[in-house]
Amino acid sequence: MNKKDLKEFLDTKVEQYNHPRFIESDPIQIPHQFSKKEDIEISGFLTATIAWGNRKSIIKNANKMMDLLEHSPHDFIINHEDRDLRHFKSFVHRTFNSDDFIQFIKSLKHIYTNYNGLEAIFSKGIEHNNLQHAIHEFKTHFFEIDHLERTKKHVSDPIKNSAAKRINMYLRWMVRQDNNGVDFGIWKHISPALLSCPLDVHSGNVARKLKLLKRKQNDGKALLELDTALRQLDANDPVKYDFALFGLGVFEGF
Repeated sequence: MNKKDLKEFLDTKVEQYNHPRFIESDPIQIPHQFSKKEDIEISGFLTATIAWGNRKSIIKNANKMMDLLEHSPHDFIINHEDRDLRHFKSFVHRTFNSDDFIQFIKSLKHIYTNYNGLEAIFSKGIEHNNLQHAIHEFKTHFFEIDHLERTKKHVSDPIKNSAAKRINMYLRWMVRQDNNGVDFGIWKHISPALLSCPLDVHSGNVARKLKLLKRKQNDGKALLELDTALRQLDANDPVKYDFALFGLGVFEGF
């Protein structure tokens, strides 16, 4: 398949899967429960954090998170007291447990109190038009308060050659300008052109079959290779192809 045919094929798949019905079976449905900007970005961040494994389980446990946050994530995080966190002790999603969740609540309060929120801190960390550096800077600030060492594993670091799939997915949700009502595009200080594809086993396998990716591991080097290929197809909105790669892999077994 030549480049022109490949682009036409993938653009068709983007149109097929970048559709409101996609929300029904995807974790992005959690932030779609909210209308306030801070609630959308906080619920999205927490949902993306636990977005590995079975998607039904992810959605179920993300909804439990929202229940514990009294369906007002921003207000809860800013105004909670320690006694409000006692109910969190029953929460667990795979290796992300209640202690991790409580640490995230405290770190998010630190981010909103001292750095003016998630959009501001990710925007602040961009260096040389590189969002992967921004993710590294975000992690540094997220854990600059007293924290559990075990919880750090739940925020990926591209500097350590991680593909940071979940954070890149989250950034797609917040930044990408989507006319179809799936991605939110509520962060205006980061260009969608800087976004990276959420690279996982599904998108990676499809990308290799389409010769968009040669590297076998789904790591930071593979992400750079895939990003470079997707930017050649659409420099302004490269991560729209996440819909195509994911849809082909998960729904079509490509």
